[in-house]
Amino acid sequence: MGIPSIQPYFMPRKDELPKNRMSWTVDPRRAALLIHDMQQYFIDYYDARASPVVELLENIRQVRKRCRALGIPVVYTMQPPEQTAEERGLLLDLWGPGLTAHPHKHPIVNELSPEDRDTVLTKWRYSAFQRTQLLDLMRGWGRDQLIICGVYAHIGCMLTAGEAFMNDVQPFFVADATSDFTRNWHEMAMTYVAQRCGVVLSTRDVMDALEVGTSGGAPLDIERLRGEIAELLERPASEILDGDSLLDLGLDSIRLMTLVERLRSAGIEISFVELAERATLEEWWDMLAPRLQQARWPRRGAEAAHGVRG
Repeated sequence: MGIPSIQPYFMPRKDELPKNRMSWTVDPRRAALLIHDMQQYFIDYYDARASPVVELLENIRQVRKRCRALGIPVVYTMQPPEQTAEERGLLLDLWGPGLTAHPHKHPIVNELSPEDRDTVLTKWRYSAFQRTQLLDLMRGWGRDQLIICGVYAHIGCMLTAGEAFMNDVQPFFVADATSDFTRNWHEMAMTYVAQRCGVVLSTRDVMDALEVGTSGGAPLDIERLRGEIAELLERPASEILDGDSLLDLGLDSIRLMTLVERLRSAGIEISFVELAERATLEEWWDMLAPRLQQARWPRRGAEAAHGVRG
């Protein structure tokens, strides 16, 4: 009974995501963002210094920031700190008292605290649609897509995706902005959603789909460059500081050449040697910024393969 202690595991990479049956595309005019059960109680079962929770918090933060910039509604679910046995129902048999035994852990984690403009729903069952106003709110907003982040992937996140589908709401399951008890459970949830009810995406896919003011590619700025480097290094963007030596962080010649090709594809003339002679993100940005003009990052084939199209 109760949630098990969760051992660290690596977040799924974009090239490890399951193939989607649907080719739905995230549309900022149709989407709402759901941040599912990111309460201290649930996050405390992870090692806060290790994967997957480090990436989980950073990726949700990125997606939330982009959604807020575009005026996309942000919805949180929170299980209540006090529940009677009747209110808890069969969850009591399966999971025990849950938050009722730890009411001080009820709040959303500090890194993702809701703002006044966000919607916070009290949640009673696995699905965010059960006994809440979520469906009515989405219909009132004219939204029929739901971007799903949070915990736990194979429980509330997956069941919410399934119920969204059954209510003609397109669910987008952000694989590396959800986490689970184990990597196996996480993979099961991704596979189910991709094959039965929704589209599984990476955080980068979602960020590219929610581009601000352009249909030809995402604008290049220092944060986008940081994100590209983080993807190549397979680590959270928050770990790459402006003054860090990128070579010391593991950006070898193969990864560096990959980045050069991405920059050239975006219309920026740059050579391998020019980047190799500089060590930090700050130095790279000082060199690249004057060359930008109308440069845009193109979407790559791997991104389109997971259901995001221009």
